[in-house]
Amino acid sequence: MEKLFGTDGIRGRADEYPMTQEIASRVGYAIASMFSDVKGNSKILIGKDTRASGAKFEKAIITGVCKLNSKAYLSGIIPTPGISYIVSSKGFDAGIVISASHNPYYDNGLKIFDRNGRKLSEKKEAEIEKLILSNNIPEIQISEGNISYANEYNNAVDDYSDFLKQCLAQGISLKAQKMVIDCANGSTCMIAPKLFSDLGAEVEAMYITPDGKNINNHCGSEHPGSMRTKVKEKEADIGIAFDGDGDRLIVADETGDIITGDQILAILASFLKKQGKLNKNTVVSTIMSNMGLGAALRKMNIEHITTKVGDRYVAEKMLETGSILGGEDSGHIILMNKQKTGDGLVTALKLLEIMKLEEKPLSELKKIMTIYPQALINVEAKSKPDLNDFSEVIDTINTVEKKLGKEGRVLVRYSGTQPICRVMIEGPNSEETVKQCQKIADIVKKNIG
Repeated sequence: MEKLFGTDGIRGRADEYPMTQEIASRVGYAIASMFSDVKGNSKILIGKDTRASGAKFEKAIITGVCKLNSKAYLSGIIPTPGISYIVSSKGFDAGIVISASHNPYYDNGLKIFDRNGRKLSEKKEAEIEKLILSNNIPEIQISEGNISYANEYNNAVDDYSDFLKQCLAQGISLKAQKMVIDCANGSTCMIAPKLFSDLGAEVEAMYITPDGKNINNHCGSEHPGSMRTKVKEKEADIGIAFDGDGDRLIVADETGDIITGDQILAILASFLKKQGKLNKNTVVSTIMSNMGLGAALRKMNIEHITTKVGDRYVAEKMLETGSILGGEDSGHIILMNKQKTGDGLVTALKLLEIMKLEEKPLSELKKIMTIYPQALINVEAKSKPDLNDFSEVIDTINTVEKKLGKEGRVLVRYSGTQPICRVMIEGPNSEETVKQCQKIADIVKKNIG
């Protein structure tokens, strides 16, 4: 069998390897086994987003967990970071979220958190994968009756919402704040509109009627166009588009212009440093971050550390260095003094707090960072052969890198969560950047098919 884990858990088309009920049941068994207490028992919390296929995988995981006489608890639909918070604060041994994040409804996935609410290390994933694919797991029969063995955790959304309200600085009210939020027909539908309204904001909520198939469908963080239009129409102060499971966001300022994840990091870094709260004076991001982020941080005399792509790697480096701020340009932002993982809702609250305390609109705050021209082309990849095996690809990349020199950079990599090869270039101007990016993308497509 092929490798199970990618850069963010297990993910794929529902009912096709690796996202089958059999694998899900074995994941449940493996997690219950490897995260058990000294008595060999474990309490596993299971959450999901709004995909139609979520129920069948939930049932399969319950079956695997209960095969070991461990206890499965169901939170129902809840943002992924909600599971991280509840697992770490309410005494669970592990958490499993059934979600494919920003992917279309026909995909699904499994994200796993340890008892500290953190994503698993590569080493731990390798151990779990070895057990799942071994002959050491007994045959697991999945039936409709298995759901009766699970316990309902009915307070999950309320517990998470109470935590989020505490993330806003004491004395800060969102009264008179006009917001547009796009919930992507995903798991933030269950919490975001009420949360911001309870805090005093005037909320225009979009894409809040999930039907199992419309999650991320021309909405959410991957498709923020409608949100941007609504911001201008309603003359809102901010627009926020979450992805399907709420662990990341894309933001629009009051003019409808997009604020990238890197710009959010720069805004947060500046604010935290002014407050004397930027621990270790360090920000962690990935190699996909825009060159402008590094330039902005250097100007603020803040150390910048980069990791390979994946918020899991960002979090690991943050723990290693003692940093409290890190994230990805895609909108995964980790505020380690608040959460153990990327949390779109926590990030949104922090931005709103900064706007209040600085008394500035986002269009002003974003000026802390200048974005270098960037082009990104996704090339479909039915398989993922080593790009180093194609001399034409490597020669083209080298030629473009030489042409750009110190004024740009090239990054070509396979996605860890989708069947695509990403070609990203930053350069001195938009026209040249797009031209060179297309040049490499065409050669990649020609060689990998």
